[in-house]
Amino acid sequence: MNLMIYKEELVYTLALICLSIAIILITKRAIKKFTFVRAIEVNRRKVIFNLAYLLTYLITGTILAIIWGVDIKQFSVFISSILAVLGVGFFAQWSILSNLTSSVILFFNHPVRIGDRVRILDKDFDWTGIVQDITGFYFFMQTDKGENISLPNSLVMQKGIQILDKEEMLADELYAKDSASPIVKTNEDFTD
Repeated sequence: MNLMIYKEELVYTLALICLSIAIILITKRAIKKFTFVRAIEVNRRKVIFNLAYLLTYLITGTILAIIWGVDIKQFSVFISSILAVLGVGFFAQWSILSNLTSSVILFFNHPVRIGDRVRILDKDFDWTGIVQDITGFYFFMQTDKGENISLPNSLVMQKGIQILDKEEMLADELYAKDSASPIVKTNEDFTD
């Protein structure tokens, strides 16, 4: 096998691999700095890293295919076919698409974080508790009654979320302990 025929492609491939490694290292440093400044927790940091790596690998693979002579028209037909099949599949399962979209909104743009005490605003159910996890499709929380529930992300976005602060948390706890009678402190409570 004569490698001299592919000398130019090999040089471009090597340069692309070096550039991709440099981009990954710079991206990793930038994401670490960004997540530190924004106080983003470890699990979300991992997801952001994985998305950045996936994007870098897809772009590198596309450029690599172009370097090695894949016809742009055929490549674009291939990519558009894959996107069309995915689009039809997601459109057929509209709830999957809405849950994925809701998870992206909850993950990047909503102030709710894992460990926050929240109330899902619903007139039929009292969903007040601590957020355990937010995944691609579900919102997991442990209610004040000790129940572990999972709600679809689209339902959480439709109902709305109230993030409870420290004062509301204490007031809710006091109310839950003695909801039948008001809290009255006697003189015995103030003596040692």
